[in-house]
Parts: sequence; C-alpha cells; structure tokens
Amino acid sequence: MAAGEWQGRFTDGLVDRGVHPAEADELARDAVLEAEGAGLDPASLYGPAVAYAVAMARTVRDARVNAAPLARERGEVVLRLHEVTKRYRRRQALPPTSLTLRAGEVAAVVGANGSGKSTLLNLCAGLVRASSGTVERTPRIGYAPQQDGVAPLLTATEHFRLFGAAYGMAPRRAVATGRHLASQLGWTPRRDGIAGHLSGGTQQKLNVVLSELDRPDLILLDEPYQGFDHGSYVDFWDQVFTWRDAGAGVLVVTHLLHELDRVDHVLELAAVTGA
Repeated sequence: MAAGEWQGRFTDGLVDRGVHPAEADELARDAVLEAEGAGLDPASLYGPAVAYAVAMARTVRDARVNAAPLARERGEVVLRLHEVTKRYRRRQALPPTSLTLRAGEVAAVVGANGSGKSTLLNLCAGLVRASSGTVERTPRIGYAPQQDGVAPLLTATEHFRLFGAAYGMAPRRAVATGRHLASQLGWTPRRDGIAGHLSGGTQQKLNVVLSELDRPDLILLDEPYQGFDHGSYVDFWDQVFTWRDAGAGVLVVTHLLHELDRVDHVLELAAVTGA
C-alpha cells in the first residue's frame, strides 16, 4: 500500500474514533515521517492503518484523561544552558540557546532538521565544547544517542556488565538492572544475541536502557524511539515520565508533537541559515 493511501486510511480511522480532524492529520503526518526516517513504508512499520488507528485513538483518549499533571516538587538544577552556541569554522551549528532543567522535569527539544538538536545534546553530554556561552550540569548523566551507541559484537548482557563497571556497579546488579529496564520497554534480551544482529528499534531500546542503568540525575535522549513499534513508543514515553516522577531531569529530542502537552518545557530550535 502506498504511503499516501495508508496515511488517508489512518487519518479517517482516527476521526471515526473521535480524534479531532486537525489532530488526526498531524498524527498521520508524524507517523509517515517516522516511517520514512526508518526507511520503511508505514504499513510495514505500524501494520494495517485501521488497526493502528484504533490503538492510537485509545492512546489519545488516555492522554486526555491523564492530561492534568499531579503537583510535583521540582528539585535542584541538573542542567543550565546560558546563550550556548556552536560553530564549526564559519558554519553555525547551534544558535544561542538557553534552558534551565531541574530534577523532576522533562524538557523536549524540537526543531527542523539541521537546527542543531543533536549538536545540543552532544554539548549537554560533554562530547563537544561550546563555542560561546556556558553549560552547567550534574556529574551523573546518562546519554542515549540517535545512533552508534552500542558495540555490535557485544551481547546486551555484556553491555550491561561493561557500562555497569564504568559506573562502579557489581556485574550481577548491572545485569539484573539492565534486564529489568529492558522489560519496561517490552524487550527480553537474549543472552547469546549480539547487538549487531538486533533490529534498529531494539538497538535503540538497548541505548535507552544503558542511559538509565545507574539511575543518573540527568538523562539525555536523542530521538531514541527510531524504529519502535507503536506499543514500544508508548512504553518509552511512560518510562520517560516514570524517570521524571522518580526525580530525574530528562531532556529528549523529538519531532513528534503530540506528546508535548505532557512535558514541563519545550525548547524549539530555529533552523540554522547561512554562515
């Protein structure tokens, strides 16, 4: 089925189940963009349009029911950006950007392709240095990059042990924690399966688990749901808000706008133009 036909059936299915037409159009566009980003047609990634519309409409209704957030006490600042920029020679990769994120908050970073979203997370993680401005962060951070975050010849268990050792965790505790966090995303790692043989979506689940293995104070997530099916996507956002409610600060890059009413901050980056 062509992507346009799938999109139309998905939109109609959402509207038939009570989703506002404008919201249905936006959800359908996001779904097609997500499939294109994964290099798949929507039917291969999500299944039949009408069946996916039933599941998504249920998610939208649940989100409306839970839209009023519980009063939460914000903690200390875990990330503060003040007029941070990044340039590579004459090219500006990130315009001046400021943000204050506290423990117990979620911030979403949105913007067009090329606006500097991944550059921003690399700055927050300490992987690159800002050209100007200041970055202050807690020392306990976890980071799930958009890609290239796992060692293809290691199993999930070996990843848990390796990352656990870096955090000073006992091997048995690291493996048990990793397998528990994986189950929260609907994944049971095989003990003999190397990461290079996992699907792209499952590799991203491993990335997410590793970012949270040692319960960091700040979790940085760069569109980690690429390749997730609908159920895993819902599980992912549930996990994000579980981390928030447990007291972590979470910064997540996303281009799917229908989750933004649930986060505490939205940082929109303008497209970078010119030198």
